[in-house]
Amino acid sequence: MSFGFTIEVWGDRALFTRPELSVERFTYDFITPSAARGLVEAIYWHPGLRVVIDRIQVVNPIGFTTVRRNEVKSKALASSLRSSLEGGAAVPYINTKEDIQQRAAVILTNVRYAIEFHFEMTEKANASDNPGKFSDIFRRRIEKGQCYAQPYFGTREFPAYFKACPEGIVPRGAYAGSGERDFGLMLFDMDYSNERDIVPMFYRAIMRNGIVQVSESEVYR
Repeated sequence: MSFGFTIEVWGDRALFTRPELSVERFTYDFITPSAARGLVEAIYWHPGLRVVIDRIQVVNPIGFTTVRRNEVKSKALASSLRSSLEGGAAVPYINTKEDIQQRAAVILTNVRYAIEFHFEMTEKANASDNPGKFSDIFRRRIEKGQCYAQPYFGTREFPAYFKACPEGIVPRGAYAGSGERDFGLMLFDMDYSNERDIVPMFYRAIMRNGIVQVSESEVYR
């Protein structure tokens, strides 16, 4: 059994980085399903449920701008951290003053989406958990604007704001009646079933009249 919700989310800027262009960051044209899921889980998360994104409506026109951002050039590798924990190796350390560098990024501006999602119960739910309980918690938190952490669009420097869409009613989007537009392969999510071999999953992002249907059955690994 599942319960569905629709929320409207918006913000001044967003960056949903394309993995093939990660050195000089370049955003996807709109929010990815994994970013949408992360945004919803910032509102409410529980091990006994799994959030599933169903549809994404692009409300505002897609617009880009370029910025320069301070980043570090080094990465804290998971293998180094694992060696430190399991074998007693030195803990990896990044000196931000030495590793800092400026990188250009192409980001989105004035973003607004309507996200339709539902949740499903997982095997980690206990005897006191049930869909009705989780549904009530979700509804209260969305209506009151409550969240465990500030939701964001891709990176934490771009905060996202949200509100409920009563009875699933969403504003008319900029691309309503514009027909079909194919955005190609987009990151769907990461497959964490094997912690030592995390695999990216992609799907074909096709927007029809401003709405993108998200289906796990059409995911490429």
